[in-house]
Amino acid sequence: MLPSVHALLQELDAETPATRRVLERIPADRLGWRPHTKSMSAGQLAQHVASIPGTIARVVLQDGLDLSGRAMTYAECASPEAMLATFEESIATLRDTLRSFDDETAVAPWRLHVGDRDIFSLPRIGVLRTMCFNHWYHHRGELVVYLRLLDIPVPVVYGRSADENPFAA
Repeated sequence: MLPSVHALLQELDAETPATRRVLERIPADRLGWRPHTKSMSAGQLAQHVASIPGTIARVVLQDGLDLSGRAMTYAECASPEAMLATFEESIATLRDTLRSFDDETAVAPWRLHVGDRDIFSLPRIGVLRTMCFNHWYHHRGELVVYLRLLDIPVPVVYGRSADENPFAA
């Protein structure tokens, strides 16, 4: 296993609990709330965060992704329980995909394009870093802001939050 693949597996193990803590805070009665008309609802954003690892894991096994004709819509969240089940399945899918990577697969080129127009091309391992992990953290951060705006205690992600301090006596 390439050191970079091993490092992503370790990172997944380290980041999964923090993401789970954030997702567990989304209340069923606020799934439709959105901070702005252009924003995803809390439920859509939580569902997106829950599904990113598995979705990208499945996509990265293909040679690329053509965005032409794809609707850029976000799934609704049926319930917090269903969203958390999606999250657990999504994490397992990413873990299995990473474990299946041999050196050749990890460095094989992957292409994001719209028809004939290339957006970018990266080795598969780079796609996982950017489109999966970095993308995941970005949206998890948005979800933390939603929690604050909804006056829901923000869980620890790194270190402490204004609501939780794991370093307190």
